[in-house]
Amino acid sequence: MDIDKNEQMTDEEMIEKGFQELLNDYLGTRHRKRVEIITKAFNFANQAHKGIKRQSGEPYIMHPIAVAKIVCNEIGLGSTSICSALLHDVVEDTDYTIEDIENIFGPKIAQIVNGLTKISGGIFGANASAQAENFKKLLLTMSDDIRVILIKIADRLHNMRTLGSLLPNKQYKIAGETLYIYAPLANRLGLNKIKTELENLSFKYEHPEIYTDIKGKLKATEAHRDEVFKNFTAPIRSQLDKMGLKYEIIARVKSIYSIWNKMQTKNIPFEEIYDLLAVRIIFIPKNEEEELNECFNIYVSISRIYRPHPDRLRDWVSHPKANGYQALHVTLMGTNGQWIEVQIRSDRMNEVAEQGFAAHWKYKEGGGSEDEGELEKWLRTIKEILDDPQPDAIDFLDTIKLNLFASEIFVFTPKGEIKTMPQNSTALDFAFSIHTFLGSHCIGAKVNHKLVPLSHKLESGDQVEILTSRSQRVQPSWENFATTAKAKAKILAILKKEQRTAQKEGEALLLEFFKNEELRPDPSNIEKLCKLHNTANKDEFLTSLGSQKFILGETDRNILVEKAGASWKKYLTFSFGASKDQKEKLEEKQNAEPIDKKKILKLTEDTIQKNYKIAACCKPIPGDDVLGYVDENNEIIIHKRQCPIANKLKSSYGNRIIAADWDTHKTLYFPVLLYVNGIDSVGMLNQITQIISQQLNVNIRKLTIEANDGIFEGKVQLYVHDVEDVKTICENLRKIKNVKEVKRIEE
Repeated sequence: MDIDKNEQMTDEEMIEKGFQELLNDYLGTRHRKRVEIITKAFNFANQAHKGIKRQSGEPYIMHPIAVAKIVCNEIGLGSTSICSALLHDVVEDTDYTIEDIENIFGPKIAQIVNGLTKISGGIFGANASAQAENFKKLLLTMSDDIRVILIKIADRLHNMRTLGSLLPNKQYKIAGETLYIYAPLANRLGLNKIKTELENLSFKYEHPEIYTDIKGKLKATEAHRDEVFKNFTAPIRSQLDKMGLKYEIIARVKSIYSIWNKMQTKNIPFEEIYDLLAVRIIFIPKNEEEELNECFNIYVSISRIYRPHPDRLRDWVSHPKANGYQALHVTLMGTNGQWIEVQIRSDRMNEVAEQGFAAHWKYKEGGGSEDEGELEKWLRTIKEILDDPQPDAIDFLDTIKLNLFASEIFVFTPKGEIKTMPQNSTALDFAFSIHTFLGSHCIGAKVNHKLVPLSHKLESGDQVEILTSRSQRVQPSWENFATTAKAKAKILAILKKEQRTAQKEGEALLLEFFKNEELRPDPSNIEKLCKLHNTANKDEFLTSLGSQKFILGETDRNILVEKAGASWKKYLTFSFGASKDQKEKLEEKQNAEPIDKKKILKLTEDTIQKNYKIAACCKPIPGDDVLGYVDENNEIIIHKRQCPIANKLKSSYGNRIIAADWDTHKTLYFPVLLYVNGIDSVGMLNQITQIISQQLNVNIRKLTIEANDGIFEGKVQLYVHDVEDVKTICENLRKIKNVKEVKRIEE
């Protein structure tokens, strides 16, 4: 009994200490000091969650306290948000209702807590449609009050920081979901530090060995980077001192996730990444009016010391990014022959870059309304997308993601108004961004007064005029070159609407035909007509008929009259009883043993051949980081963890993900594809095959090599046991003189 009491005391001390830290952090901010309401929210939440523990064993209230600290310190919000963070799980996990919260804390806090309750338990529910609904709720609530999404991001950040206490399959689901939605959301809202941490933590749990390896390599090269930084910044410091500026210069090292991403996309080892180090100059302007001028003055001064790269000046000062980010980026050639990026920002710009545009938004307590133009525009776009019914949950997520990830370009209307568009936008995207009518009736565009097709990709600085025709209609091919979320959603909605209209007309024509010919409109008759007109299914048949691509006539009547009696009999049999085979299959499926998703799958020689399928999209082999996905037929598909399809599955069907581990012993063979290139020389092909076939005794399945202007490149398809074999083959091939690159690739 005494032990329990001491343990309870320890918990209480921990809770009290956590809350005091939160209060001290809050008192250190520039917000109005509304300590009383925060204390009231803490006491209420503490009482509501009393006795409940988290998976890690600590009292549950420590989670809301941690989320409130993130909201206060890392996002910079005030008492309303802190109270909402403390109360964010009360309605979902206890008997209290939103009405209770409203009565005690007022309508504003209740509205935010209600928004957070709607999207509780992660964005994604047990199945795809629930997940899409939750995501819609998230974005709709975000449109009402941006603080809902900011607190949700803080909640996810704390969950990621404490992910170690969960089972591996849960870790993959949450990490995948975080990379798919939360990190881009944080990025879009200007929460750069949080975005980076979410990416790194997701990567740490999905690829622990690679994470540790890159971390070790960063540590090993730290001393050299410090030396480069010191030598590079010394002349810059003396120049800024001469200018009489108050400033600080800091080194920014590329994040582990960014390094790995670059290694993947460029297919290069860690040692070949040369932009690990960037330099940040943060200055305090003499006055607000001079802030922009001083950015350019610093740029001019340091360009006299080091040679700037002519194509790599990024002016986010005159044209801030959509998330409010402002800075001047310039790439300079250091004395060691290496390009180094320098970011020039004022202290205000730095605060916006680190804490996010949202912290300076109109909801900031104690402050006036800020210019929230770009953020408002983005939220308005999302609302427009939500107004259209979405046919598929996953399509909806991908549509939104298009705009979450996008970098911006600046284009002009014929009247000279500036428009911010995502990178790779086409003339068609631009038309839809102005108005749906303009988009759906456009026939072409003039870019910088030159006629271009709708698929033309726009670049920063382009002046765009859209040409329209009333007779123009949305074409299905437009989906292929629309890139923005808004354009894709509108095109899809218009095509769906037209398809539904055509189907209705087709159905009316079909029923009239059957009535005139005195035939039954049964499935077998419709199937015959589908085959006759080369349509895949009834819907496609009705759409084509309604669009008048064909007309029902004599041929159709002859096909149906031939075996009308037999068709009717067949229809009766089909309706009233399933065949013996169908029954057996159904029983077999119902009696199948449920799959335990908490288990870690052991991928042995026997189970790979009998129970699991290797995913055709990424073709994992032993040694790759993998996971299992239970498909709708209850079959387990093995994917690489970083496979794009697996990323989508983790986010959309997280409850079907199972942790998996290899346990093979070099008995099974798996196909892999290697890419080789280098300088062409006599006997090169012979040397490559000699090493693979004779020296390493590996079976070559297929080999293609092309030489052009003294450079050769080729693809070799092999059968190997595991990743270790691939590593050995690559190392041996790299030893051949004139071979410059060997890497494993996807087909």
